Amino acid sequence: MVAAPLKMLLFALFLQVGLTIALLLWLGRERVGSAGRKEVRIPDIALSSQAWPDRVKKIGNSYQNQFELPVLFYVAVLLAIVLSAVDWIVVGLAWVFVAMRVAHAAVHVTHNNVVLRLQVFSLGVVVVTALWIYLAFRLLLSGAL
Repeated sequence: MVAAPLKMLLFALFLQVGLTIALLLWLGRERVGSAGRKEVRIPDIALSSQAWPDRVKKIGNSYQNQFELPVLFYVAVLLAIVLSAVDWIVVGLAWVFVAMRVAHAAVHVTHNNVVLRLQVFSLGVVVVTALWIYLAFRLLLSGAL
Protein backbone atom coordinates (compact mmCIF):
# COMPACT_ATOMS: atom_id res chain seq x y z
CA MET A 1 0.00 0.00 0.00
CA VAL A 2 1.28 3.46 -0.91
CA ALA A 3 1.76 5.86 2.03
CA ALA A 4 -0.59 8.86 2.12
CA PRO A 5 2.00 11.58 1.31
CA LEU A 6 3.37 9.57 -1.61
CA LYS A 7 -0.12 8.93 -2.94
CA MET A 8 -0.97 12.63 -2.73
CA LEU A 9 2.29 13.53 -4.48
CA LEU A 10 1.52 11.05 -7.25
CA PHE A 11 -1.96 12.55 -7.65
CA ALA A 12 -0.38 15.99 -8.16
CA LEU A 13 2.07 14.52 -10.67
CA PHE A 14 -0.74 12.76 -12.56
CA LEU A 15 -2.78 15.97 -12.63
CA GLN A 16 0.14 17.87 -14.18
CA VAL A 17 0.56 15.12 -16.79
CA GLY A 18 -3.20 15.15 -17.36
CA LEU A 19 -3.15 18.91 -17.95
CA THR A 20 -0.46 18.46 -20.58
CA ILE A 21 -2.33 15.66 -22.35
CA ALA A 22 -5.62 17.59 -22.20
CA LEU A 23 -3.98 20.59 -23.84
CA LEU A 24 -2.46 18.34 -26.51
CA LEU A 25 -5.82 16.76 -27.33
CA TRP A 26 -7.56 20.14 -27.36
CA LEU A 27 -4.83 21.57 -29.59
CA GLY A 28 -5.15 18.66 -32.02
CA ARG A 29 -8.91 19.08 -32.22
CA GLU A 30 -8.63 22.82 -32.76
CA ARG A 31 -5.94 22.47 -35.43
CA VAL A 32 -7.89 19.84 -37.36
CA GLY A 33 -11.04 21.93 -37.11
CA SER A 34 -9.26 25.09 -38.17
CA ALA A 35 -7.71 23.38 -41.18
CA GLY A 36 -11.06 21.80 -42.06
CA ARG A 37 -12.73 25.22 -41.98
CA LYS A 38 -9.99 26.50 -44.29
CA GLU A 39 -8.85 29.07 -41.72
CA VAL A 40 -5.29 28.10 -42.61
CA ARG A 41 -3.61 26.59 -45.62
CA ILE A 42 -1.53 23.48 -44.97
CA PRO A 43 1.58 24.86 -46.76
CA ASP A 44 1.40 27.93 -44.48
CA ILE A 45 1.65 25.80 -41.33
CA ALA A 46 4.03 23.15 -42.60
CA LEU A 47 7.12 24.87 -41.16
CA SER A 48 5.70 27.40 -38.71
CA SER A 49 2.81 27.85 -36.30
CA GLN A 50 2.43 31.54 -37.11
CA ALA A 51 -0.44 31.10 -39.59
CA TRP A 52 -2.81 29.46 -37.09
CA PRO A 53 -5.65 31.63 -35.77
CA ASP A 54 -4.94 33.29 -32.43
CA ARG A 55 -7.22 30.93 -30.45
CA VAL A 56 -5.22 27.94 -31.76
CA LYS A 57 -1.91 29.70 -31.03
CA LYS A 58 -2.98 30.31 -27.43
CA ILE A 59 -3.64 26.62 -26.86
CA GLY A 60 -0.41 25.69 -28.66
CA ASN A 61 1.62 28.13 -26.59
CA SER A 62 0.09 26.82 -23.39
CA TYR A 63 0.84 23.23 -24.44
CA GLN A 64 4.46 24.08 -25.30
CA ASN A 65 4.81 25.87 -21.97
CA GLN A 66 4.09 22.58 -20.19
CA PHE A 67 7.56 21.42 -21.30
CA GLU A 68 9.42 24.35 -19.78
CA LEU A 69 9.01 25.07 -16.05
CA PRO A 70 7.19 21.79 -15.27
CA VAL A 71 10.35 19.87 -16.18
CA LEU A 72 11.87 21.14 -12.91
CA PHE A 73 8.76 19.93 -11.09
CA TYR A 74 8.94 16.46 -12.63
CA VAL A 75 12.59 16.03 -11.72
CA ALA A 76 12.04 17.26 -8.16
CA VAL A 77 9.12 14.88 -7.65
CA LEU A 78 11.07 11.93 -9.01
CA LEU A 79 14.08 12.85 -6.86
CA ALA A 80 11.89 13.06 -3.76
CA ILE A 81 10.38 9.66 -4.51
CA VAL A 82 13.65 7.90 -5.37
CA LEU A 83 15.44 9.27 -2.30
CA SER A 84 12.46 8.66 0.03
CA ALA A 85 12.16 12.36 0.77
CA VAL A 86 8.39 12.62 0.32
CA ASP A 87 6.68 14.40 3.19
CA TRP A 88 3.74 16.75 3.56
CA ILE A 89 5.87 19.82 2.74
CA VAL A 90 6.88 18.29 -0.61
CA VAL A 91 3.24 17.34 -1.21
CA GLY A 92 1.99 20.82 -0.35
CA LEU A 93 4.50 22.54 -2.59
CA ALA A 94 3.70 20.11 -5.40
CA TRP A 95 -0.01 20.81 -5.19
CA VAL A 96 0.48 24.57 -5.11
CA PHE A 97 2.75 24.29 -8.15
CA VAL A 98 0.21 22.23 -10.07
CA ALA A 99 -2.55 24.67 -9.11
CA MET A 100 -0.41 27.48 -10.53
CA ARG A 101 0.10 25.52 -13.75
CA VAL A 102 -3.65 24.95 -14.11
CA ALA A 103 -4.28 28.65 -13.44
CA HIS A 104 -1.52 29.64 -15.87
CA ALA A 105 -3.00 27.43 -18.59
CA ALA A 106 -6.48 28.82 -17.93
CA VAL A 107 -5.25 32.39 -18.33
CA HIS A 108 -3.19 31.42 -21.38
CA VAL A 109 -6.07 29.83 -23.31
CA THR A 110 -8.77 32.36 -22.40
CA HIS A 111 -8.25 36.12 -22.14
CA ASN A 112 -4.45 35.74 -22.09
CA ASN A 113 -3.93 38.73 -19.82
CA VAL A 114 -0.13 38.91 -19.93
CA VAL A 115 0.26 40.65 -16.56
CA LEU A 116 -1.92 38.08 -14.78
CA ARG A 117 -0.22 35.25 -16.65
CA LEU A 118 3.19 36.54 -15.54
CA GLN A 119 2.01 36.80 -11.93
CA VAL A 120 0.72 33.22 -11.90
CA PHE A 121 3.83 31.97 -13.70
CA SER A 122 6.09 33.81 -11.25
CA LEU A 123 4.31 32.25 -8.29
CA GLY A 124 4.90 28.85 -9.90
CA VAL A 125 8.60 29.69 -10.23
CA VAL A 126 8.75 30.64 -6.55
CA VAL A 127 7.01 27.42 -5.53
CA VAL A 128 9.17 25.09 -7.64
CA THR A 129 12.26 26.94 -6.41
CA ALA A 130 11.09 26.47 -2.82
CA LEU A 131 10.57 22.77 -3.55
CA TRP A 132 14.15 22.44 -4.80
CA ILE A 133 15.58 24.42 -1.87
CA TYR A 134 13.61 22.31 0.59
CA LEU A 135 14.79 19.09 -1.03
CA ALA A 136 18.39 20.33 -1.09
CA PHE A 137 18.36 21.20 2.60
CA ARG A 138 16.52 18.05 3.54
CA LEU A 139 18.78 15.72 1.56
CA LEU A 140 22.19 17.37 1.63
CA LEU A 141 22.29 19.10 5.00
CA SER A 142 20.42 16.54 7.05
CA GLY A 143 22.80 13.71 6.23
CA ALA A 144 20.01 11.77 4.54
CA LEU A 145 22.35 10.71 1.73
